[in-house]
Amino acid sequence: MKAILCKQYGPPESLVLEDLPALKPGKGQVVISIKAAGVNFPDTLIIQNKYQFKPELPFSPGSECAGVVKEVGEGVTAVKPGDLVMALTTYGSFAEEITVKEAECIPLPKGVGFTQAAAFTLTYGTSYHALKDRAQLKSNETLLILGAAGGVGSAAIELGKILGARVIACASSDEKLAACKQLGANEMINYETEDLRERVKQLTNEKGVDVVYDAVGGKYSEPALRTLSWNGRFLVVGFAAGEIPKIPLNLALLKGCSIVGVFWGSFMRKEPATAAKNHAQLMTWLTNGKLKPLISSVYPLAQAPRALSDLIERKAKGKVVLSI
Repeated sequence: MKAILCKQYGPPESLVLEDLPALKPGKGQVVISIKAAGVNFPDTLIIQNKYQFKPELPFSPGSECAGVVKEVGEGVTAVKPGDLVMALTTYGSFAEEITVKEAECIPLPKGVGFTQAAAFTLTYGTSYHALKDRAQLKSNETLLILGAAGGVGSAAIELGKILGARVIACASSDEKLAACKQLGANEMINYETEDLRERVKQLTNEKGVDVVYDAVGGKYSEPALRTLSWNGRFLVVGFAAGEIPKIPLNLALLKGCSIVGVFWGSFMRKEPATAAKNHAQLMTWLTNGKLKPLISSVYPLAQAPRALSDLIERKAKGKVVLSI
């Protein structure tokens, strides 16, 4: 089988495509023939040794996939060869095959294709946990999303609308904002050409927003926090801009607001029952068409380095997927 390998930490261009032996399942394991793999921002960090989880070299990046069960190991009863599944893998999905635990296999919903499924679990899981559990977003509240055209940002638009919020999408180009509008955003702000704080004041009649969803970090985090209304919540989701901002804590005091961390991976480990309920709800919305992942581009496996570079350079509108 072919796999993209990280043999030394570095930028995407340091990755290599190699032939490896076909995989065999152990007890309680399943081998999936991967048909599509999601490309996510954590994948750009893990290959540079900048992520919380650090697999041993060499390894294949790729944190989620969808495909067909090829073979099952001893004791596996929940799936069988030929079943269509999706899986959250942390790493290993940029390959033609992967071995996962039986419990990590999620049946592919009827009518959902491999590409759509591979673009779903991580971004929607993160954004739903952020909005529902961490922000406790309420109907008719106003939600401001930084990096709204990205993977988690575009998911947050859809979920914010389902939860009944007024969504203000912020992005760095008019082209990205057009994609946000198609997803249902009520208002758009180009924070490269407009004054973020002043524009929010105009859109909210000086009231401010109830929740800020920040997966970008960098120079826009503090101005966005300053747009919060009393009892507002600032969600720390990620730092796609590369810079971790330093927020003056007196702002939280003066505004009576909360700065809330969002770490979906730890949430799943520490609160598995709630995480399972969240996932079940998301799968229902995916199956009935209420959620439709925005796919920016699809690359073949060999072009995984280019796909990762697109994320680093923030060129993507929505999700990037590898077709395998």
